[in-house]
Amino acid sequence: MVNSLFNWLLIGCVALLHPFYVSKIELNHNVQDKSVEISIRVFTDDMELTLENYGNTSIDIMHPKNPALVDSLLKKYIQEKLKISIDNHYKQLDYVGFEINKESVWVYMEIPNIATLQKVTIFCNFLYDYKQEQINIFQVKANGKDKSYKLENPKASVVFEM
Repeated sequence: MVNSLFNWLLIGCVALLHPFYVSKIELNHNVQDKSVEISIRVFTDDMELTLENYGNTSIDIMHPKNPALVDSLLKKYIQEKLKISIDNHYKQLDYVGFEINKESVWVYMEIPNIATLQKVTIFCNFLYDYKQEQINIFQVKANGKDKSYKLENPKASVVFEM
């Protein structure tokens, strides 16, 4: 509880002081659905500028002229920049969608067919190509445990034993 509160306070303070470059990436093992649900929260303007550079096209996430293009670029970018291994096996991240919440965009991914989860290895260089100062805060929930880690550029990997 304290850890989650700290993370939200940190993100709230960062939102007020932006130009800090931070994302929050949550992984939640859903035992009933046998899946890992992934939520990525990032400042909308940071994601737009990153996708513009990545896709070599103008992007407006809040009012997309071509929602399918935004979905396609988000999916491709995240699948390239975020790799997740569950119990020593890399898994495909399925794109679910995104939504806007004030100054942030939430992107949702899922890894299906995960009945048990003991170890999560994450490779992430999400937004490192946008800003050298990028920080990615991870929160992993599984087996009644809740663990967090702050990944700062250039470090690009972290392991959670659950």
